[in-house]
Amino acid sequence: MLVSGTKILPESDVTPRLSHGDGDHERFSHFADKNKITESYVTGAPVRALCGKVWVPSRDPKKYPVCPECKEIYEGLPKGEPPAE
Repeated sequence: MLVSGTKILPESDVTPRLSHGDGDHERFSHFADKNKITESYVTGAPVRALCGKVWVPSRDPKKYPVCPECKEIYEGLPKGEPPAE
């Protein structure tokens, strides 16, 4: 009799952890996809920032300093191609 090497893993929680209690959400503005942020304002769906923070945008990001981790990741991303002439 052949036995497969497949394991059944225990169920895990796949619900995004919203960052309402860990503090830095309240202190920083985070970088995320602009379209996802707009969608979140309409639907209330959580957004994932470049740093991994998951939250529902609800305030003016210009009033807060940028998350240092988001800024570092953003600055390390490749720049877009220049527009074709």
